[in-house]
Amino acid sequence: MKILSAKQLYQAHDITIKNQEISKLDLLERSGGQVFNWMHTRMQGSQVKIHIFNGIGNNGGVGLVLARYLLEHGYSVANYVVNYSKKRTEGFLKNYEKVKNLKQWPVLLTDIEEFPTDISPDDIIVDAIFGIGLNRDPGTLVNKLFAHLNESKAFKLAIDIPSGLYADKTPDNIENVLFVNFTLSFQSPKMAFFLPETAVFTEQWEVLDIGLDQDFMKTVDGVELISKNEVLPIYKMREKFANKFTYGHSLIIGGSYGKIGAVLLASKAALVSGCGLVTAYVPECGYNSLQSSFPEAMVQTPNDTKQLSEITPEGNFSVAGIGMGMGTSKAVVKALKSFVKTNKLPLVVDADALNIISKNKKLLKKLPKSTILTPHKKELERLIGKWANDFDMLIKVKEFSTENNCIVVVKDAITITVYKDEVFINTSGNPALATAGTGDVLTGIITGFIAQGYEPLQAAKFGVYLHGRTADVAIEEKGYQSFIASDAIANISNAYLDMFKKTEEPKVEEEAKE
Repeated sequence: MKILSAKQLYQAHDITIKNQEISKLDLLERSGGQVFNWMHTRMQGSQVKIHIFNGIGNNGGVGLVLARYLLEHGYSVANYVVNYSKKRTEGFLKNYEKVKNLKQWPVLLTDIEEFPTDISPDDIIVDAIFGIGLNRDPGTLVNKLFAHLNESKAFKLAIDIPSGLYADKTPDNIENVLFVNFTLSFQSPKMAFFLPETAVFTEQWEVLDIGLDQDFMKTVDGVELISKNEVLPIYKMREKFANKFTYGHSLIIGGSYGKIGAVLLASKAALVSGCGLVTAYVPECGYNSLQSSFPEAMVQTPNDTKQLSEITPEGNFSVAGIGMGMGTSKAVVKALKSFVKTNKLPLVVDADALNIISKNKKLLKKLPKSTILTPHKKELERLIGKWANDFDMLIKVKEFSTENNCIVVVKDAITITVYKDEVFINTSGNPALATAGTGDVLTGIITGFIAQGYEPLQAAKFGVYLHGRTADVAIEEKGYQSFIASDAIANISNAYLDMFKKTEEPKVEEEAKE
């Protein structure tokens, strides 16, 4: 599934209208009908009071279509028009007349004193005030209405996007946005649903297909959501006559006194993800613990007890994952610089290796093409500098990736993978992953994928998805609080198996009658 910008969605509307030989009014009718279908399927005629707040643009037109269908089907509807401007779109005016023909005139809201005070916590509020075209502050009247509605405990349903929220940038004032429980987004989710600063405005969302031109939707460039449908075509089947050398040799470099566990987690994750062999390169202090706790791994050490004062592994490796728990002492910095300058292996760079590189940016030019960097937000800030907001962060990451020809995996509640102008948003995972060591597991999984022959960008997308699914499949047994990094490794196998479970066919919703 793709995430399209407001500009791209308007293009899709225009192409659809032309190719399907319909009008803008037809598209509004179709959109409002789909919202009705969604609600009617779930409510089945329930007499819960539905308060619909309509703007005076096309989103308000959709709200009025919805109101008409609900009234025609016997629902209890209170219909309002938020009169924030003298301008009205044709889509609003035509549908306003149709609602009036039902002898159900909407209440015009022009002043704070006219705001409804009879909304019960058991009622439903439908937000049809603004759509994706908003790019300015909503204005005093609307902002006060948002504050009024935000105080209500009623269930809030937004049409296309929560009002006050911009599709492609952070609002100037986040207080002037309506918080909703659910958003029905037309044809494509909005980028604002996936960035921490703006995602908080809708607890859940669902995409409604309004029949936009399929050729356009297939060919347009957009941010890509990574789900099961996107990773299954990437998955490499095991060969019947394979052996351990078929699936590559992962080298995991890291660790220091007291932080050998990070290397253990990454090494285990690499092997469990499917690579054939793994070697851990750690200080001597980690040798015995790794050999005893992880007998499947090979272990190499430099002549240093507590830190990696040199990085000179020996062997025929397919890829190296480096940085976890290695520290940033002068000796380690010197060793990393020497390794980077002579290394020819594909790299996955994490943790302290990222911190060292952020202070020695010339090393970025020494990294192999399509090196994968896996920073969390603080590490990312050290690499690219501060950003004004989440949308600005994305711009800076794309610029950084393009300049350094690298793949950046921005680890967060919703992990985003960036390669130059391409952006991929992961859909798996949950708050159980917010625990020590899960980042090391992710580095190990991605490293293991590259060892198996996945291209770096494929490895990053697939690795992030599989990593997230380990928490999803484990949550019923482990809960959010008790899930630890070792549980992520233990559930890699279940995450693989889950990929091949057949999903239930969605129920066909009843179509609105015109």
